[in-house]
Formats: sequence, structure tokens, C-alpha cells
Amino acid sequence: MRIHYFQHVPFESPANILSWAKERGHTIKGTHLYKNQPFPDFSSFDMLVVMGGPMGVYDEDKYPFLKREKVFIENAIMLGKKVLGICLGAQLIADVLGAKVYKNKYKEIGWFPVNLTEEGKKSLIFRDFPHEFTPFHWHGDTFDLPKGAKKIAFNEATENQAFEIEGRIVGLQFHLETTKESAQALIENSQEELKEKGKYIQTPKEMLSKDDYFIVIKHQLYSMLDNLEKV
Repeated sequence: MRIHYFQHVPFESPANILSWAKERGHTIKGTHLYKNQPFPDFSSFDMLVVMGGPMGVYDEDKYPFLKREKVFIENAIMLGKKVLGICLGAQLIADVLGAKVYKNKYKEIGWFPVNLTEEGKKSLIFRDFPHEFTPFHWHGDTFDLPKGAKKIAFNEATENQAFEIEGRIVGLQFHLETTKESAQALIENSQEELKEKGKYIQTPKEMLSKDDYFIVIKHQLYSMLDNLEKV
């Protein structure tokens, strides 16, 4: 399978998605949008992965590439590509499909459990997940579900944590791709957010001390991507 990813800032990479692609023998290439690199041809990939970033879907004036990126994502969906959106990526998918993206009641930064919905428990893509699991989070915005989307996961802080459309489009508000190194990069580049106090904001020490959590989400990422590949 040929995978292409969009990266919005230097410090939010695909991390373990790169490891999965390499181990499975897939080709993976990326467009670093903050460098104004050109968009790929649609014929050059089978799956599009849209990464996270500190900007919002509404920040087009500050980040002009967002407008072109939205058109590209919409066309990729229309052309039947597999599309995975993570955090900002999920919000961009929701936005291009007509759903509202807005500030969440809480910022969610760190390790917090989420629950599968009944639809999530039936999903072929998430079939290997436990009914409750603990991914890594780093977001302040959230989204309404796009038309035709199945709600896959939720928690107390964020009503819509994941969705799935037609079994080939997946939006995750949380992060499964995170490694200890990529979490450290987020922390180093997001100090202002960590100065805020909140019910769902952990300290860097709390986030980086969970070695077993990083191992578990890597296995869950691999399971999800293996299942998405088979669709």
C-alpha cells in the first residue's frame, strides 16, 4: 500500500505510523505543509494520513495552506481513498464534510481513558480494542460528527473522540501514534499550553512516566492500521 501523510509543524510527525509502514513493507511519503511543499498527485497514494498541529481549522489567514489542504482532503474522500485524520486531521475531515469544529469545554492534554460506543464495539477497524482504553491526548478543539459518520469513541471530557465513515475514513481526536520522543517534542514546543490549569491537563512528568502506555498504544495503532488496510 502507498501512504501519504500531511505534516503541519516540525514537531508533530507520524511517529509510529512510519514504523508500522516500514514493518509492513508499505511505501510512505509526506508533504510538510509548513514548508509549502507541493501536494501529491492523487494517483500516487492509496491512503492519506492527516496529522495534528497547534492551529485550528479556522486559522486559514495565518496558515494559508489550510484552504488548499481542505480541498485536497475533500477530493481524496470523493475519489475513494482511505483517509485517516488525527487530532487536527480529524477536525479537518469533519470540517470538509460540513460538520462544526469549535473550542471544547476542556483542553485535554495527557493520558485519559476513552470508551467505545456500541458502534465502536462492532467496528471491524476497532474490533481488537478493549471497551475502555487510554490513548494520548493533546487538543483544545472538538467537532460535531459529519453526516453519515458512526461515533466510535467518547469520554467525559470530549463527546466525540473518534468517528468512522464507510469503513475507510477514520477520524481520531486522540493520538495512538505517539512515542515517548514525539511526546517530548510536543511538550518542548507547547510550553504555553502547559502553563494553563485544567481538570484534564497533566504535567510533563505524568505524561512521560507512562512507559507501558506508550507500548500499548503502539499495539493499538498497529491493529487499527492493519484493519484499515484490509478494507
